[in-house]
Amino acid sequence: MAKSERTALVTGAAGGIGRAVAERLAAEGYRVVICDKEPAGAQEAARLGAAFVQADLSDPKEVWRLAVEARRAFGRVDVLVNNAGFQHVAPLERFPLDVWQAMQQVMVTAPFQLIRSFLPEMKERGWGRIVNMGSIHSTVASPYKAAYVTAKHALLGLTRAAALEAGEAGVTVNAVCPAYVRTPLVERQIADQAANLGLDPGEVVGRVMLEPAAIKRLIEPEEVAALVAFLVSDEAGAITGGCLPVDLGWTAR
Repeated sequence: MAKSERTALVTGAAGGIGRAVAERLAAEGYRVVICDKEPAGAQEAARLGAAFVQADLSDPKEVWRLAVEARRAFGRVDVLVNNAGFQHVAPLERFPLDVWQAMQQVMVTAPFQLIRSFLPEMKERGWGRIVNMGSIHSTVASPYKAAYVTAKHALLGLTRAAALEAGEAGVTVNAVCPAYVRTPLVERQIADQAANLGLDPGEVVGRVMLEPAAIKRLIEPEEVAALVAFLVSDEAGAITGGCLPVDLGWTAR
């Protein structure tokens, strides 16, 4: 099937990695559905000729609504990119329970809900691609990020389990696991980490974010999008259940 006949749903696509993924897939000819809780997603959709569904994935009912409206936009969803997420940095003993629960909902339960919604029809068609946006924190931990680390570890587990269930039907499920990408989420982390560690923002980048990396720079969103575009292609049909790093060597140690 031609890319122009396939529909990709990208969550959290009003900015950052999600926007770069939506741009790349639209440029490659996919029909794209952008989801974001921010109304700015409508402008991105208009720019790309995509459909837009505004939804807050911290509400399970909104996730089910998204599944219905995304399918309604172009009649089907062939590619699902679970990218939406957010970060909160705080010591465990002061971590707000409501924020913890919201992070698990957005980054674990919402991807489960969407996979549950679209996997049956992907199996029926004998083709589908699911990419979950993991992190280096899908495999390693950092202090003050317990909720994020927990969610990203769980998302990798979901990825692997879904890959084993979907593989025989021609559906692949993978996690892309970047280190620090030049996005608003990372920029906010710099300020939070500086406050928690008593460092200057520049020290956070050099001593915390980039110190373990072999290549000392932030990753560009377009670099992550390029890997996603390959994973959802026909050429990547033999890759499933993977945790594919885009991390400048961060986890090589």
